Amino acid sequence: MSIAVALSFNVMGAALNAHEMSEPRWLAPSEDIEMLPEGGSILFWQGDTQIAGFRNTHRLSSTRYIESGEQARYLPKDTHDFGQLSYQIDNVSYDLDDFMQHNHIAGLLVLKDGEVRLERYGLGNQPHHRWVSFSMTKSVVSLLTGAAIADGYIGSVEDPVTDYLPQMKGSSYDGVRIRDVLQMASGTDWNEDYADPESDVASSPGDMLELMHFLGSKQRIAEPGTRFNYNTGETNLAGAIVRAAIGNNLSAYLSEKIWKPWGMGADAYWMSHGPNGGELGGCCIAATLRDWGRLATFVLNDGQLDDGTNVLPPGWMQESTVPSPASDQYGYLWWLEDNGAFRASGIFGQGVYFNPDENLAIVVFSAWPEATSRQHLELHRNAMFRAVETELMSQ
Repeated sequence: MSIAVALSFNVMGAALNAHEMSEPRWLAPSEDIEMLPEGGSILFWQGDTQIAGFRNTHRLSSTRYIESGEQARYLPKDTHDFGQLSYQIDNVSYDLDDFMQHNHIAGLLVLKDGEVRLERYGLGNQPHHRWVSFSMTKSVVSLLTGAAIADGYIGSVEDPVTDYLPQMKGSSYDGVRIRDVLQMASGTDWNEDYADPESDVASSPGDMLELMHFLGSKQRIAEPGTRFNYNTGETNLAGAIVRAAIGNNLSAYLSEKIWKPWGMGADAYWMSHGPNGGELGGCCIAATLRDWGRLATFVLNDGQLDDGTNVLPPGWMQESTVPSPASDQYGYLWWLEDNGAFRASGIFGQGVYFNPDENLAIVVFSAWPEATSRQHLELHRNAMFRAVETELMSQ
C-alpha cells in the first residue's frame, strides 16, 4: 500500500460557473457499500465512488481507533443568518448555496467564540458521518509533537531526528532536526505531484520500515532548514518520531491527550501502515465535522483543558504558526495566512481555517474532482472564508 493509499469513480467533471450548474443527485449513504472503490489510488477516485470512499476509509484500509470519552463537549449554537453572504470571483457574485454546490461540499461548520454560527451538510452527509481529512492530519501530528514535548518524551524541536529514529543514521536525515521536519525543510528530495502516478507521494511504500529506507535513500538537495519542499513522506516520519518517543500509538496518545479530555463526540479512525502498523503521520484521520470543530476550539484555546491543564507547552501554538526561515507560508505543519490566520489543509478541499484574533474557525469537508484546483475551487474556498470573516466581524 502506498502513502497515497492503494485502495478507483463516475467523473464529477470540471468546475463550472455555479449559476450554470443544475442541482446534482449526490450519493446517499445507504448506497455507499455498492459504490465503494475496488482498487486504484485514493488520489484518482471519481464521482460516487469518491464520495463513498471518503466516507468509508475505515472499510477500505487498515486503521487505528481514536476512542472518545463518555461525555461529548457541548457546542452551543448561536446561528447566524448568512442569507446575504456573497463573494466575487472574476466579477461574478456567489452565495453560500453556490459555494456548497460549486465546491462539492460535504460539510461546513463555522464557529465563533466557541459557538456554532453555521452548520451545513452536502453529498449525503449527516452529522454522524466521518470524512477523510487527508493532510489536515499533519497539523494533528504537530499538536502531538507539542504534547510529547510537554510530557517530556521529546526534549525539544532542536533534537536530531536520529535521536528518536536511529535507523536513519547514515542517511540524508543525519543532522536534520525535528524542527526541520515540522517545517518541511529537511533538504531531502521528494516529489509531491498528486496528478502523477509515478510521483513519490503516489508510489512510495506504505510499510513504515520500507518508507524510512525509501526516505533515507533520497538525496539531500539543500542544507536542512534552508529550503521548503512539501513532503508527505516526511510527515509520516514526523509521526514515527512521536510514536518512538512516547512508546505508544499516535491514536492512543491522541485519545488520551485530546479526544477524551476535550470531549469529542464520536470515535474516529486513523489510517495506518498496514495491519497492526503505525499511523500515517501525513494523512487520513476520519472524524465527524463537529469533532473537527471541537478540535478547532482546543487549538484556539492554546491547548489548555478546562481544568487548566496545558496539553501543549505554553506558547506552542504561537511558535507553531511563526513563518519558518524556509517559507513565510508554513510553520510547524500549519499553512500560514498574511493576516495572522492559519490553516490545517488537505487535498480535495478539506481544511480548518483559524483566525485567532477573531476567535473564529471554519471547517470544510469536500470532494473536489481533483486533488488540487487552484484555478477554480481554491479561489472560491478562500473567498468564502473572507466573506464569512467580514460578515461576522460586522456584527
